[in-house]
Amino acid sequence: MHGVRLVGPGAVVADQAVAVEDRHDRVAQRAGSGAGEQLAVAGLLAGAVQQAAVRAIARVAGAYANRRASKKRAHIFRAHGAVPYDARLMSFNRDARTVSLWTPTGRATVPYTGRPEDLKAVDTLPVGEADLICRRGVWLLQVALALPQPVVREPVGGFIGVDQGVANLAVTCDGVVLPGPALAGPVGGNGHVRTLRDRRHRQRRRLQKKGTASARRVLRRLAGREHRMMTDLNHQISKQVVREAERTGRGVALEDLQGIRGRVRAHRFQRRTLHSWAFAQQITFTRYKAARAGIAFVLVDPAYTSQACPECGYVSRANRPARGRFVCERCGLAGHADHLAARNIAARGVAGWAAINQPHATGLPSPRRDRESKPPASASGS
Repeated sequence: MHGVRLVGPGAVVADQAVAVEDRHDRVAQRAGSGAGEQLAVAGLLAGAVQQAAVRAIARVAGAYANRRASKKRAHIFRAHGAVPYDARLMSFNRDARTVSLWTPTGRATVPYTGRPEDLKAVDTLPVGEADLICRRGVWLLQVALALPQPVVREPVGGFIGVDQGVANLAVTCDGVVLPGPALAGPVGGNGHVRTLRDRRHRQRRRLQKKGTASARRVLRRLAGREHRMMTDLNHQISKQVVREAERTGRGVALEDLQGIRGRVRAHRFQRRTLHSWAFAQQITFTRYKAARAGIAFVLVDPAYTSQACPECGYVSRANRPARGRFVCERCGLAGHADHLAARNIAARGVAGWAAINQPHATGLPSPRRDRESKPPASASGS
């Protein structure tokens, strides 16, 4: 998903976009209950562009489907929710750097800008659907582009195993701790990340307890700052891992941590840290960066990766005398627990990739195949 910023006449664009969103909200209120009311909505909007109603109904239906799948509370449609656009409702003039958007009062031609890489992607790649959103008074158009899919190269050098954790966000099988000296930036390391997040938590709690108008203004100014910091860190970590895999001709292996929060038992003082752990985002970033670079990517079983010895394979909880230390009771191998866990993940990545790419052996003996290959018996029994 690439984003461009609309820089046209602010008031006109805002009014027209709000009109689109108001129409979207009315459609959402009518389309949430069933297919019959969705048809009624299409009839009410017969004088407008039907495609806008179709896109709004699809967005509402998707929101309710996600709510039913996740079993969360009812979906709340915000007053400034995203307005969906497709090829029938928008068109780009790449030479003039303008985009034509449908509104209830007519087409609005708006100039756009963005980062050089985003503008180049919009100019050269096929454009799919888009979302018109408002963030802090700035109108953004998030455009979906069809990226070319390179051929995944065979990992001739094995896999880079990455162990994700709370104390250390990522440790590779090469012994590189991320974030750390390998990533140049204002964040010095994992200890610095924990300090910043604890500081933000105390600041939000203090301002929420105060509850004054000035405190609410500060909370609005600080909203999303920690989220943006962690998103940037996960981008840096995933980019560093994929770049190293591309340089060494290896693949990338991570643990499949789906449902980890329901399985892990944590003290109540550690629950905030555990539930704010953005491991899924790091997996997503690494996956799509690896696919874009043509690098093999696998998710492996996380069971006992931190308790198994990568040399002799002995598994025991006693191999972990301390949180960050590993000492094998059988062969005596000692080292950093996260580093050795990453080595286990790399080994499981090799085995998992071999299982994924194993050819279908149709020529092996099979009782069912032998039975089906025999000619049917004749009616006379001969």
